[in-house]
Amino acid sequence: MGIRMQPSGRGYDHGITTFSPDGRLFQVEYARESVKRGTTTAGLKFKDGIILVCDKRIASRLIIPESIEKLFKIDDHIGFATSGLVADGRQLVDRARVECQVNQITYNDKIPVDILAKKICDFKQSFTQYGGSRPFGTALLIGGVDHNGVHLFETDPSGAYQSYHAGAIGSGRNAAIEHFENKWKENMTKNAAIKMGLEALRVSLDAELNTEAVEISIIDSTGFETLGRDEIKSYLAKLKPLEE
Repeated sequence: MGIRMQPSGRGYDHGITTFSPDGRLFQVEYARESVKRGTTTAGLKFKDGIILVCDKRIASRLIIPESIEKLFKIDDHIGFATSGLVADGRQLVDRARVECQVNQITYNDKIPVDILAKKICDFKQSFTQYGGSRPFGTALLIGGVDHNGVHLFETDPSGAYQSYHAGAIGSGRNAAIEHFENKWKENMTKNAAIKMGLEALRVSLDAELNTEAVEISIIDSTGFETLGRDEIKSYLAKLKPLEE
């Protein structure tokens, strides 16, 4: 007879409502691993707003890059960047858009960025507590500008969230965060922040960036803007070549 392999969680990884003896929820941890397999996405504050940058993984030259969505306009003053399971991220984007509209109709005002982050994370948390469902296998960077200033939140599948000056999610998170730790400073210009975001992406990949695979969005007091391909190419052209 062959030896039966024990599952990694010894049974505690089967249900989302079951804690392991050492207090772990394996399904949440597995969802975090799903995020780590996602493409690298970064966000950082500058003087007047937020920059969101992402690298789309183009696995084949037959793929039309524009069909891959990683950066989303949620409202005129808020954007999301996702990493992990794309379809899971889309569900959270749709819910966030509805929350923004409900707030507008109810209070005749745009939703504060921190309130939206909390609502979305409360929703994500509920999928870690009740049976018959699984956690969302996606992390979000939530960037926006409201009456209280410029905000950047990083969320994870557990529903936890924190506010950052600069953050990253996905497979190259650690390298991008290390770059920001060393380089980020307050009151940067928009151009300097875009350059730093692209440098962080490149460091995380340890390779030159594919001009067709990079996406950049800006959220400031004028609203949400996604840069065109020609603008992105001009920013990439200004980067110094990677050192051998």
